[in-house]
Amino acid sequence: WKIPLQNFLNWCNTVGLVLSDKVYVSRDGTVLFTIPRSALLHQGTTQISALLEREKRTLQSSSGWVPLLLTLLYEYTSTQSHWKPYLSLWTDFRKLDHPMFWSKEERDRLLRGTGIPEAVDRDLTNIQREYTDVVLPFITKHPDLWNPQVHTLERYTQLVAFVMAYRSGRRSCVFKGGGGDPEPPMMVPMADMLNHISNHNANLEFTPDSLKMVCVRPIHKGEEVFNTYGQMANWQLLHMYGFTEPYPSNSNDTADIPPPTSTKLYRVSRLSVECGFHWPQVEEKVEMLGQIMQDKGVFVFGKQGCLTDTDLHTALKVLSMSQDEFSEFKENEGWEEEEDDEDARICQAFSNEGLPELKAPWKRLLHEAARLTLRSYTDGDRRLMEDGAAVAKLSTRQRNALQVRHGQKDILYRLMELTTV
Repeated sequence: WKIPLQNFLNWCNTVGLVLSDKVYVSRDGTVLFTIPRSALLHQGTTQISALLEREKRTLQSSSGWVPLLLTLLYEYTSTQSHWKPYLSLWTDFRKLDHPMFWSKEERDRLLRGTGIPEAVDRDLTNIQREYTDVVLPFITKHPDLWNPQVHTLERYTQLVAFVMAYRSGRRSCVFKGGGGDPEPPMMVPMADMLNHISNHNANLEFTPDSLKMVCVRPIHKGEEVFNTYGQMANWQLLHMYGFTEPYPSNSNDTADIPPPTSTKLYRVSRLSVECGFHWPQVEEKVEMLGQIMQDKGVFVFGKQGCLTDTDLHTALKVLSMSQDEFSEFKENEGWEEEEDDEDARICQAFSNEGLPELKAPWKRLLHEAARLTLRSYTDGDRRLMEDGAAVAKLSTRQRNALQVRHGQKDILYRLMELTTV
């Protein structure tokens, strides 16, 4: 570690990366610094940038990462790479421990109910499609730069995990991509050496000429500098970065409840019968909610309440409508325009303080939704978390999975308590 680190620090001097003399780099911590944009590694700074720009139309994909990944495939295996001192800090990508590198059996067993196995399955499908359809044809056309026998799907997948774990940008995203980032995905030497916690003491600021790691609160002598990767729940940290924050320190932890259109919560909607509605009408409501919500996905609950309160309000309002109200709703094709302060009222209503005051039918639906969601997980996590000796014997994967499961289940149990009728 000492020799690669010193080579990296020497390289930092040559590229103009300014390191404060009040801080130092070690394996256990890192520093405050200013990084010139010329020191960033992306498709615009690589030696093959002209080729990537010329062929950019053939490199389009749903992830938006192909140019950066081709850059890394080239630079990581080039003996003459300008970035060799930086990339040499990662000698073995097999040490990356994202769930995508676990066996499917291990993912399904340890992470059942968390949403991670499904996300990883989507990632692996997208990665293989992207490599087969976009990357392999491209590198085959340029045998002077890439070799399909060296730059394999396995290496490509490892680099996807590397980019997930270490890349920087103005906005975090998962591999399937969302596009629209004002900054392309990039590798930021030195910045990617900082660890993340939700209660961070520094963050990365973007300026036209450089990127700067700036303190957001006082840092004492000897204290580690922590960056932030954004407001990340533990399941997101494990999925994209391969680690978790110990329970209960992650203030951004969340748990998901599937929407009414899912098989699981379709059963929850039947509770509307208790309110005097006919089951065929509830079926129609669920179908209409699918049209209204489209691909908005799950209802997300954090430690302070629902984070997707507007969508949840819509679902509960439709499900609990009387026959006359629902008929009118269909005829009008929705509601009249809401008042300006409606969003604030909804946010308060679905906070931990407001949930106990909801209408009884709404609380029943939420209570049952949380109960059914909890049945997706393995049992015994509370007892295990209370047994420090047992936790200490777990493997790293088992501990990370436990942190994710227990954090999510704790939020769901709290939701059940707040919605007890």
